[in-house]
Amino acid sequence: MAKGPGLYSDIGKRARDLLYKDYQSDHKFTITTYTSTGVAITSTGIKKGEFFLADVSTQLKNKNITTDVKVDTNSNLLTTITVDEPAPGLKTIFSFIVPDQRSGKVELQYQHEYAGISTSIGLTANPIVNFSGVVGTNVLALGTDLSFDTATGNFTKCNAGFSFTNADLIASLTLNDKGDTLSASYYHTVSPLTNTAVGAELSHSFSSNDNMLTIGTQHALDPLTLVKARVNNYGRASALIQHEWRPRSLFTISGEVDTRAIEKSAKIGLALALKP
Repeated sequence: MAKGPGLYSDIGKRARDLLYKDYQSDHKFTITTYTSTGVAITSTGIKKGEFFLADVSTQLKNKNITTDVKVDTNSNLLTTITVDEPAPGLKTIFSFIVPDQRSGKVELQYQHEYAGISTSIGLTANPIVNFSGVVGTNVLALGTDLSFDTATGNFTKCNAGFSFTNADLIASLTLNDKGDTLSASYYHTVSPLTNTAVGAELSHSFSSNDNMLTIGTQHALDPLTLVKARVNNYGRASALIQHEWRPRSLFTISGEVDTRAIEKSAKIGLALALKP
């Protein structure tokens, strides 16, 4: 297990990755190349129905400083500069989007053996201030996630979470949407040798009285091939198979079917990621 409680975003992350990561109904292609100077250039194309979206990003690492620059089809230029450990346990992130002059943001992350803190502030006259903090250990962790709009004087986000972790089980409980949504998640490693795991997430909305239950599993057929499946209480069943056909290059095919309307066509998604 990792040392310390981690950040607030780590609460329930293993279950979310099991249940939702790599599932898609679009067609996605990603290729990464490296220049002789070590600059990584990544091109991504996504077909969403009749629309095609693309972006090109570059990444340059120099000692503990990483600079990421991405240009998308809307001519937006996103730049992110990350300074890793200017002091022990500290990470600094500066990001902005051109031509959006209100997009500048500075974020600080600090991880300690008994705490994890992340705070960010927008570089505007009336910024939105974000703060999340976790206290505890690598076994028990309790945290909160807040956003405050200085222009209106209101909290735009107020969440809280708790997690319990041991060698093969992770359980978490979160209260989101200013107390309107209660979610519980569970992740259990069945066999580390075959990367077999099961997980579930149950969410309840107090305002609408709706419940959402999703159950999923994953299993490695061999060291290079992973299969996953999930189903929710609305009858939507999904499955995917992911194969690493060469080192760091992945081919993923996923599908979703509505078991309550089986006559409808299944949604099929494809993803190809190429890295040298």
